[in-house]
Parts: sequence; C-alpha cells; structure tokens
Amino acid sequence: MSARDLTDAAVEVEGLVREFKGGIRAVDGLDLQVAAGEIYGFLGPNGAGKTTSVRILTTLLRPTAGAARVAGHDVVEEADAVRRQIGVALQEAAIDPLMTGRELLRMQGALHGLRAAAARERAVSLLARVGLTQAADRRVGGYSGGMRRRLDLALALVHRPNVLFLDEPTTGLDPTSRGALWREVRSLNEEGTTVFLTTQYLEEAEQLADRVGIIAGGRLVAEGTPDALKARVGEPTVHVEIADPAAGEPARAALAGLGEVEALDPAAPTRVRLRTAAGTGAIGPVIRALDGRGVQVESVEVETPSLDDVFAAVTGSRLEGASS
Repeated sequence: MSARDLTDAAVEVEGLVREFKGGIRAVDGLDLQVAAGEIYGFLGPNGAGKTTSVRILTTLLRPTAGAARVAGHDVVEEADAVRRQIGVALQEAAIDPLMTGRELLRMQGALHGLRAAAARERAVSLLARVGLTQAADRRVGGYSGGMRRRLDLALALVHRPNVLFLDEPTTGLDPTSRGALWREVRSLNEEGTTVFLTTQYLEEAEQLADRVGIIAGGRLVAEGTPDALKARVGEPTVHVEIADPAAGEPARAALAGLGEVEALDPAAPTRVRLRTAAGTGAIGPVIRALDGRGVQVESVEVETPSLDDVFAAVTGSRLEGASS
C-alpha cells in the first residue's frame, strides 16, 4: 500500500517540545506528518523521546511548546475530541488480572457509551478478531504475554477509532505471537485505520510501515520509506563466489559495466563484490557476464543496507533491539 497524500494528515506535529524538571527536553522541536490511512513507524532507542511524543499525541501529557493535531483536532484544546477518534495500546497499560477478557471488553464498551447489548456484541466480535474466543471467560491474570497484547489491541478497537497508536506492541513476544499481531495490524490498516507504531524492532518497521521516522535526542533525524532510507546509506552489494582464485581479475573486468566493482581482498581471492542499485535484479546479468568470460560461479548473494545502517549513519550509534 502506498502512503496517502500528506495534505490529508491524520497526525500533524509542529515544533513540539516537552521539557521536564531540571531543563531536560525529552522532545525538542519535533516536526512530522502522518497521512490518513498509512502505517507510520516511529523508530528510536529508549530515551529518544518516542513514548513522550506518543503520550502527548494521545492527550496523556501536555506539551511545553509547539502544536499537535490528531484526526483534525488539537491535542490540548480539543482533547476530548481527540480521544473519541483514537485507539491506544500502550506498553504500560494496566489491566485488572481478576477480570476476564470478555468482561474487560464489555466494560470498555460501556465507557465509550455503548448500550449493554451493543457492548456484548462488540466484545464477541473483537474476541474473535484477535483469536481470544476460547479464552474469553478466563481471568486475564492467566493470559500469556501474547494473549495480553492481543487483548490490549482489542480494547483499543472497541469504539472503532480512526487513528490507532501502538507503543512497542510486540516487545517480549515470541515470533508466532509477533506474526499474529502483525497480520492484525495490516488487516486494520487495509480497512482504513491509520496506525502510528513505535518500535525498537527494525524488522517490524520494515514489514509494516509505509514510512519510517527515526527520532534521536527528541528530534526527527531521518524520515522516508524504508527503501528510500536504506538507499541513502549505500547501494546493495552483490557478493559473487567464484571457483578459481586465478579468475578474480577476469571476473572483475566482466562485471565492470554493471556497477562499482570493489578491489579483490587477498584474504578472500574467490570473492568478488559489486555495488549496484539493481540489487537482486543484477543477479541474472552478473551470471551471464561471468559465463561469457568463462568464469565458473559457485554462489551469488545480495546484501542490502538495513534500517540499522540508516540509524547508525544518522545518529552515530546502533539501534537497541536491532539484533532481534
């Protein structure tokens, strides 16, 4: 899915500042826009200002300076209107462990003004949607981490929000639970819900986000589609393993017209490296060029820059959680 026109913004932030006691600026002049209907990935390490920004956007914290509008409403002057338009699943959300999933959903429905019958019907629908029907009448205290996160998501959807804020929704989840939550986020977005996703997981941002914003020191330091951001730090590298070390120079000569061929490494004489924007599209031409010179190819691999490389380039450090 392509990002929508940014003039139709679901989230607009201009010069946002949040200063805490002692002059500490958790958010320091943040500017960003999220188009209606897109998934926006908000990346950054702990302490970068992600959670503070989300708390301001969801009306849980007042900004020190600057302005923010969500779903067309000012987060300070029209906080009630904002709350009616958004769903929020925060990491630190408190859920009564003695209540069942069904009870919590029905209570959430009542808090949003649904009549009893409508709240019951909505609870049944959402329990099915997030795969908790069989656990609906179990106390939440006995839920696994993945089940609790899916219930968090269901609770955020009770009133059918236009904008959904997810704060590191898959932290600590196993791969199966993470994949299930990813599928549900994609499904919601396909139905028209705008998703503002904070995460420390690069794979999560690459899998889900139409655009990514990287925050460091309370400021946005890079923004764009995952592919565009990765292109900023370098072209993909094609690694070719040849059978005969003596064919290294003929191999380099054969590939010269396809991109930038790196010098041979004496420690790896059978490895030839080619930098090219074509990426995986270069595999066929590479094999044909080498075959034309009589160079026998053992294997071909393509290495592309990652969002972790982007983060390192714009901040000088690696993103916590990148190895996951």
